Amino acid sequence: MIGKQPFGRTGHPSSRVIFGAAALSNVTQEEADRTMETIIEYGVNHIDTAASYGESEKLLGPWMEKHRNQFFLATKTEKRTFQEAYDQIHRSLERLRVNQVDLIQLHNLVDPEEWNVAMGPGGALEAALRAKEEGLVKFIGVTGHGLTVARMHIRSLERYDFDSVLLPYNYPLMQNPDYARDFEELLAICKERNVAVQTIKSITQAPWGDQPRTAATWYAPLTEQEDIDLAVWWVLSRPGIFLNSVGDINLLPKVLDAADRFTGQSPTEEEMQRLVTRRHMEPLFV
Repeated sequence: MIGKQPFGRTGHPSSRVIFGAAALSNVTQEEADRTMETIIEYGVNHIDTAASYGESEKLLGPWMEKHRNQFFLATKTEKRTFQEAYDQIHRSLERLRVNQVDLIQLHNLVDPEEWNVAMGPGGALEAALRAKEEGLVKFIGVTGHGLTVARMHIRSLERYDFDSVLLPYNYPLMQNPDYARDFEELLAICKERNVAVQTIKSITQAPWGDQPRTAATWYAPLTEQEDIDLAVWWVLSRPGIFLNSVGDINLLPKVLDAADRFTGQSPTEEEMQRLVTRRHMEPLFV
């Protein structure tokens, strides 16, 4: 079984691997049901979805109706203004067939102009706060992609005391000194404030480029179990953070299997460098 730790100040004992339900964006209900059975088998008790993840919320609905108490349930709104975000939160609750989600997240909040709208008067943050006051959500988080995300999350935490953050974290990306510096600064702030840190893109091999897309991920992923082991173990060896799983239901079991066999030992620098060379790994963001 995959280990658990408190999800920041929420106190929820979340599995260190969180099910990234973007993997359900474009699958059948039967495939979604099999996937849910798989994550339960590995002890995953935290689901992270979003209004913009295709049919994900809708496909999770039947499970939430029956098994709501088994999961910490998180979703996201990408809307930036109050009314749009507030309406979307209500729609997410309807699609998920629940009266409340544990975490609502302002989705991919990295563009400065969008940030000003979402965090300002009449913005999405006010919608999240209204939803919290009304008991529709318990906690509020912020997510993002790209090289500026850690710096923008720091800015967001200066504006509001979010309960969680989400951003990319993998070995090739952390070889970028600027990104690594910002990530470490963000991590220190989150540790001090007991803000949960979720990480994504753990098994990124490289951007797709011109090669045929053979997985549902928006990056070319590692696919061999021994490679996925190293990438997943490298992330999980960082104390306190969470790994949000891969956006492809066929690769998901390999990520879960790697996490299930994690012993707490980090791969060596030499092992990671050999992986980068062997699989021609490149940073997703440049």
